[in-house]
Amino acid sequence: MSPLKDSKNVAARMGRWSARHRKTAIFGWLAFVVASFAIGIAIPMQTIDETDWNVGEARKGDHIIRDGGFALDEQSEFVLVQSDTKTVDDPAFRAVVADAVTTLRGFDEVAKLRSPLAAGNEGQISKDRHSVLIQFSPKGTYDEAVAYIDSITAGTEKVAARNPGFYVGQAGSASTGKALDEMFGSQLARAGLLSIPITLGILLIVFGSVVGASIPLLLALTSVFATMGLVSLPSQIVPMDEVVAEVILLIGLAVGVDYSLFYIRRERDERRAGRSESAALEAAAATSGRAVLISGVTVMIAMAGMFFSGDKTFMSFAVGTMMVVAVAMVGSLTVLPAMLSWLGDRVDKVRVPLIWRLKREDGDGGRVWGAILDRVLRRPVLSAAGATAVLVAMAIPALTLNTAISGLDALPASLKELQSYNKVNEAFPGGATPAVVAISGDASRPELQAAVADLRERALASGAGLQPIDVEVAPGGKALKVEIPLVGKGTDSGSNAALATLRDEVIPATLGTVTGIEYAVTGETAASKDWNDAMKSAVPIVFGFVLAFAFLLLLVTFRSVVIPLKAIVMNLLSVAAAYGVVVAVFQWGWGEGILDFNSNGGVAAWLPMFLFVILFGLSMDYHVFILSRIREYYDRGLSTEEAVSRGIRSTAGVVTSAAAVMVLVFGVFALMPIIDMKEMGIGLAAAILIDATIVRAVLLPATMKLLGSWNWYLPRWLEWLPRLEHERSVPAEPQQAAA
Repeated sequence: MSPLKDSKNVAARMGRWSARHRKTAIFGWLAFVVASFAIGIAIPMQTIDETDWNVGEARKGDHIIRDGGFALDEQSEFVLVQSDTKTVDDPAFRAVVADAVTTLRGFDEVAKLRSPLAAGNEGQISKDRHSVLIQFSPKGTYDEAVAYIDSITAGTEKVAARNPGFYVGQAGSASTGKALDEMFGSQLARAGLLSIPITLGILLIVFGSVVGASIPLLLALTSVFATMGLVSLPSQIVPMDEVVAEVILLIGLAVGVDYSLFYIRRERDERRAGRSESAALEAAAATSGRAVLISGVTVMIAMAGMFFSGDKTFMSFAVGTMMVVAVAMVGSLTVLPAMLSWLGDRVDKVRVPLIWRLKREDGDGGRVWGAILDRVLRRPVLSAAGATAVLVAMAIPALTLNTAISGLDALPASLKELQSYNKVNEAFPGGATPAVVAISGDASRPELQAAVADLRERALASGAGLQPIDVEVAPGGKALKVEIPLVGKGTDSGSNAALATLRDEVIPATLGTVTGIEYAVTGETAASKDWNDAMKSAVPIVFGFVLAFAFLLLLVTFRSVVIPLKAIVMNLLSVAAAYGVVVAVFQWGWGEGILDFNSNGGVAAWLPMFLFVILFGLSMDYHVFILSRIREYYDRGLSTEEAVSRGIRSTAGVVTSAAAVMVLVFGVFALMPIIDMKEMGIGLAAAILIDATIVRAVLLPATMKLLGSWNWYLPRWLEWLPRLEHERSVPAEPQQAAA
């Protein structure tokens, strides 16, 4: 009879059932994945409405524009004509402008064509008069515009070819957006394709066999595919952000591989210790399976914290990540033991000769980690102090953390698709991403017209606004929008100061004097400022929720108040250090040359909260897995120091392998051209690396050695907490199975 035959924990029962009904479990899982994918095809995923992206006053402005009759998806394009030697007053320069205007007028899809040479459009001429803007709006929505925009761009290129002495280039929401979408899609596909062979390569090193390496990858990929289909169901209630698929892929690969690694490596260890195939599988189910269950629940609770942000993007991320973690967890507890039961020792088939031999010799974690652990336990005070000092030093840059909504200015200047855009920003600062004053009211009212004219003058006189200022009346005349380029780069301190001047001084003195109207300022700068302000009130709630529930879950799991408190402190240090890395690399611009980006003076506005929630959840995977093994040894009667030593030695290999998968998969996203993706990839990779090395290999064992039996302190008034099983049948030292 299996020594764990009577184990009553949920993971053990699930593993035992799956092993006995392996055909049902395996084919049931495949049917679930296919059905989930079919649901995604039958029910299209609902995405967030563009007028609901922003918060605060910016969101109010978006709704005024929408409700006032402006096209919801109106596109804006411009053609830049520029000369280093001639000005717009030169007849040759004016002839080039006329050529471009005539060419654009020949396209039926071009609307609202505005020539810089027309009366009243002097704002479309740069101060040095060496550059002009020709503005127009392609007809239709973005999807309709990108279908034909190439023909208009080709016409512009012909104008450039006819006038070699001038720079003539087109850019805008449709032309630049289409080029960037195509580039982003190809880069994303490349990142996804790279992450799979990287993961497989690491798993081959871990297992030394093709069969063993394939199982975690297959489980992770099927979990991702299933979730991408299922997420269309909750999207009908909570609309999804368009990048939720990338988030699902990242988290799905990470947790799917992690959970499989924990499970399979434990089963292999039990086999090497001399247990039968069935007994080894049940031991893995009762121990590592239980750790997977606890880890999965902890991660999902952490992800749920994003619901309290009130932001629709975060809420969609919460849904996607919780779903993929749940699917990967269920798969690990059902189809994985079924696969292992079916394969048995054949999981080691198709061995990679050299790697297999090294893996067998490496034992339970390698000499390197053993040597580090010996020194840490020999000098715990010095080790704990040193690790803490390093983490605090790495976290110092985070004290200057500034968030910003990334725009096109944050993309690499080397991208061909952005050359015209960057030239426009140089000649017309702020012109590509202006502040938009949305006004709801009768545009024919003389007092409103006078207030708008006064607004233009005061915005320029205050130094906050720049040319060209554009005023547009909605069809029906019930709304207006005034586009005012602001000083600064769009989301830096200069632009924020200009926005404050516009909102607090210029607008109240002009539009504020008109009765019966509504107004609000939106645009990139306003959206970034309002989002940051909203998150300041949401962050304490999100952080408090995640920390409180993580504490309660670990308290119940390990029946100790010290373990969860210590886990929270170490995780906060790890996250703070990751923040410091992101700030230094992206906000301070230390990584501009290496990673090919332009710093916008901040980090992506959504990233700090996202990093905290994701990293706090993922780091708990390691923490629960390591502490569960330590607790097993401690429950067998070993001292805390012996339990820590053996527990960390026996888990060092699998934790290192799991961390390597995460670091490299996340690091692939640093190759993306979008700075937000770079920041996410570097932030996640840095945090996992820090957590798996400094925290788990040094700080955790050092503090546990120092605290001794106090690690397991539980006040008497909490003795009523349920006792969860920590299997006592684990051998003190895994022994090599006899040939």
